Amino acid sequence: MRRLNGVDALMLYSETPEVHMHTLKIGILDVSGVPGFDFELFKKVAYPRLFALAPLRYQLVDIPFKLHHPMWVQNPDIDLDYHVRQATLPEPGGRRELDELIGTIASTPLDRSRPLWEMYVVDGVADNRIAVIHKVHHVLADGVASANQMAKAMQAEIPSVPLASLRPEDQSWTRRSLLTAAARDHVGLIRKIPRLVSETATGVTRVRRRAKERGKHPELARNFAPPDSFINHVVSPGRRFATAPLALADVKQTSKHLGVTLNDIVLATAAGALRRLLLRYQGRADSPLIAGVPVSYNTSPDRLVGNEFTYVTPSLPVHIEDPLERVRLTALSTKIAKEDHQLLGPTVLPAWMSYLPPALAPPFFRSAARRLESANVMNLTISNVPGPRVRGQFEGAAVNEIYSVGPVVAGSGLNITVWSYVDQLALSVLTDDRTLADPHEATAALVDAFSEIRRAAGFSEPLTALEGALPPVTVGV
Repeated sequence: MRRLNGVDALMLYSETPEVHMHTLKIGILDVSGVPGFDFELFKKVAYPRLFALAPLRYQLVDIPFKLHHPMWVQNPDIDLDYHVRQATLPEPGGRRELDELIGTIASTPLDRSRPLWEMYVVDGVADNRIAVIHKVHHVLADGVASANQMAKAMQAEIPSVPLASLRPEDQSWTRRSLLTAAARDHVGLIRKIPRLVSETATGVTRVRRRAKERGKHPELARNFAPPDSFINHVVSPGRRFATAPLALADVKQTSKHLGVTLNDIVLATAAGALRRLLLRYQGRADSPLIAGVPVSYNTSPDRLVGNEFTYVTPSLPVHIEDPLERVRLTALSTKIAKEDHQLLGPTVLPAWMSYLPPALAPPFFRSAARRLESANVMNLTISNVPGPRVRGQFEGAAVNEIYSVGPVVAGSGLNITVWSYVDQLALSVLTDDRTLADPHEATAALVDAFSEIRRAAGFSEPLTALEGALPPVTVGV
């Protein structure tokens, strides 16, 4: 059995009827070269791959009296008839129809009495394609673990032997053994408190000292003071989804030319897109926003489960009209945020999450979700996760596109997730159903904002077309 760590527990406890804490991974496959490809064939081929991913057999076990965080027990098999489901797109089966279906799938929570994932195999996609939508709870895997799962599932060779099997102790847990393990783990947590307090105090002192050395940066947002914006409100339970691809080579070329990181370009692109949306929806973009950017502290390619990340909170210069100045300020704010993250200690905040009270945290988050009209620390989440570098194959079907998105959080109706895959930078946007008239407004704004940066950097040629990708959605404004 495996205890949830503190960040795992946060992902579980912060789920409410309005805030669903699952993530989505979407693969679009070309099955034109696979005669007789259908749902039953998919299940047959997928079963050994899914079974080999042991976390997909994990199921939550609550601790009596909520005396500690839940634990994972590993099931002996996968109920394929429950977890793998079939869906069909309406005509013409393009990107908009697929994204609308994904929004519908994202709008309902996962059943906690089962292993926390579902998979939808979608036919009716244009040009002999299918889509595979993997819906998995964040408590099971963060972005890095999810990317590793996907990379293993798409390997050319099919696993001949399961990577793990049911362990005898997973069959024999009892109420008494759960309470005994909880007591033992609590003793360990109590012993860690003095050292954790010392590490926290040292880290905070280092951050404050460095902030004084840097001096003031009035052009950047103040920490823990996200301004009001149209994306910040009490989140509704409905979800809407949108995607768009960029050529990874275009983004790398631009970042290299401007002397910044690829992540800086992603965040500057998001700032430009948000500026457009702010001007459209509230008529002004006069204050920098704050992004919550997940940062992993365990990037091992072998990690398939759990959450080992924290956040940095760079300023987004949405108030700046000049795209190159936005890039410069984004790079500056990201550098400061990363430096503060290292000075504080990457694992300090996640360590404190282990002390979340299991009986009190869920009702607290439920209350917050019903009343929070603005996130306390950030305006929105923006993730940038490296995905598989090798093009996936599934029984001869090429995986042409992959998209990923994390959840919206209380007080913030927008999540932007960027996922690199082979030659693509896949843009995904998840909103609630009251933030935007059309979620593709956000993806179109992202593409336009990146194009603006490239033009300002001196690249006059159009963006590189991605062969094999679904055509983009046309947005009327």
